[in-house]
Amino acid sequence: MAKLDGLEIVRDFLQGLQPKIVAQIAKKIALTLNVEPLPAESKKLAGYSDLYRVSIGEYRIVYRFLVDEDLVEVILVGKRNDDEVYKQLKRMLE
Repeated sequence: MAKLDGLEIVRDFLQGLQPKIVAQIAKKIALTLNVEPLPAESKKLAGYSDLYRVSIGEYRIVYRFLVDEDLVEVILVGKRNDDEVYKQLKRMLE
């Protein structure tokens, strides 16, 4: 089971969302990424050597998996609409 980091980012994003969506995102992180950091549905992000994303409907979780440390580091959680989550990621990493 991998360690998780960046949960404060997740917590901040989840505030004010519908309980059903909160549960889906929390489940994806706690039960999927924690157990299998690179699940079959994960995608490597183009242009980034070490970032992946998983989808939950119209939401995306962008994360990094540090194999040597067995650590999943959540970088960003956001809504997919019009690629805003990816624009936000680019701004964060510049």
